[in-house]
Amino acid sequence: MRAARGWLVALGAALVLLGLCASANLFLATVATTYYVGAMMLVGGVFQILHAFGTRKWGSAGLWLLSGVLYLLAGFAVFSDPLFAAAVLTLFLAVSLGFSGLLRLWVAIGAGVAGRGWMVVSGIASIAAAVIIGLEWPVNTLWILGLILAVDLIFQGVALLAVGLSVKTPRGI
Repeated sequence: MRAARGWLVALGAALVLLGLCASANLFLATVATTYYVGAMMLVGGVFQILHAFGTRKWGSAGLWLLSGVLYLLAGFAVFSDPLFAAAVLTLFLAVSLGFSGLLRLWVAIGAGVAGRGWMVVSGIASIAAAVIIGLEWPVNTLWILGLILAVDLIFQGVALLAVGLSVKTPRGI
C-alpha cells in the first residue's frame, strides 16, 4: 500500500475534481452517463454476438445472437435519442431502488442477526429515494443521473483520499 499511496491520493483528488465538474453541469453529466451506458450496450452486444458464433455446438447460439442484436439495437437507440434513454434509465433506477429496498426490508425483518437495524434503515432509504425519483419523473430525467454520477465520483474520491492519506510513509522518506 505504501508504494500506491501517491496513486491513491492522486486518483482520489482527480475523482473529487471530476465529481465537482459533473455537479457543475448535471445535464451534461446525465447525457455523458447515458452515452456511457449506450456504449457499454454496444460493446456487450458485439461480445454476445461473437459468443453466439462460438456456442453453435451448444444449441443456444440463436438465443445469444438474438440477445446480442437486442443489445446492439438498444445501444443505437441510446445514441439516437439520449434524452429518452435517460428517462428510461431514470425510471429503471427508481424501480430498482424500490425493489432493492423492499428486499432489504424483507431480509432484515426475517433475519435474526445483530445489526439488522442498519439493513432496515438502508431499505427505507432506498425506498425513499425510489419514491422521490419516481414522483419527479420524467422532469428529473434531465439531472438525476448526473447528480448520482457526481455524488458517486466525489464519494469514491474522498474514500481514496482517506485511504491514501492514512497510509504511513516509511521512515527516512
